[in-house]
Amino acid sequence: MNLSAQFTDEVDENIRHLREASDLPQKSLDWMMAVGTAGNYPYNFLWMGRPIIQYPQDMVAMQELIWSTKPDLIIEIGIAHGGSLVFSASMLALLDLDDAIASGNTVDPKASSRKVLGIDIDIRPHNRAAIEAHPMASWIKMIEGSSIVPETISQVEKEAKEYRRILVCLDSNHTHDHVFAELEAYSSLVTLGSYCVVFDTLIEEMPAGSFPDKPWDTGNNPRTAVEAFLEINDRFEVDYTIDAKLQISVAPGGYLKCVSE
Repeated sequence: MNLSAQFTDEVDENIRHLREASDLPQKSLDWMMAVGTAGNYPYNFLWMGRPIIQYPQDMVAMQELIWSTKPDLIIEIGIAHGGSLVFSASMLALLDLDDAIASGNTVDPKASSRKVLGIDIDIRPHNRAAIEAHPMASWIKMIEGSSIVPETISQVEKEAKEYRRILVCLDSNHTHDHVFAELEAYSSLVTLGSYCVVFDTLIEEMPAGSFPDKPWDTGNNPRTAVEAFLEINDRFEVDYTIDAKLQISVAPGGYLKCVSE
């Protein structure tokens, strides 16, 4: 066995041990609750200058997924400050760079065939301006509108027809009905071997009443939507390896791998 294969086997064994450690999820949740209360932890990070509002662990997981699946289109539902769009665009730029190095060419951002498509019901003017002025803007396109109305869905489907490898991220309204509607609308666009990542499934594991000013809570959130969706859709399965590897994540049970056409 070569050293690279040996290292991979060791990592697989590490992850297996983490998955078998039944006490870790509660310890991770306790920590996340503590840092969320003390300092609104996920709001404290930027990606290339834009607030990303994610845990660093999930950002690393998304980097691994994008690099391994090599999508040419990433559909992101939920834009906020645009940090996640910029993150995904920067990963697509790196894929373009990898292709350019392999072929002996240079990267021309305006000629890239890869794109991040962001959808949000309300793209605030100052955020739109900052995203459009960002160095990664050439890889980004935005649509303003509800993600679950027929007009928006049709527009996204029209855009997606031009692409062969598609990854989807859901991170907008976190109610059960809304996330379930998004899964029904966009899961069919995810290509074999790629992922539909549903963020904030963690809500189901938090104490009831943790979001007094929001319409979601335990029993009504992205995790319950994912579970209902998986009961009727066998194209996807939860990639529990990612959960075990991360331990700290806002998306436990939310990394859905497309396993059939």
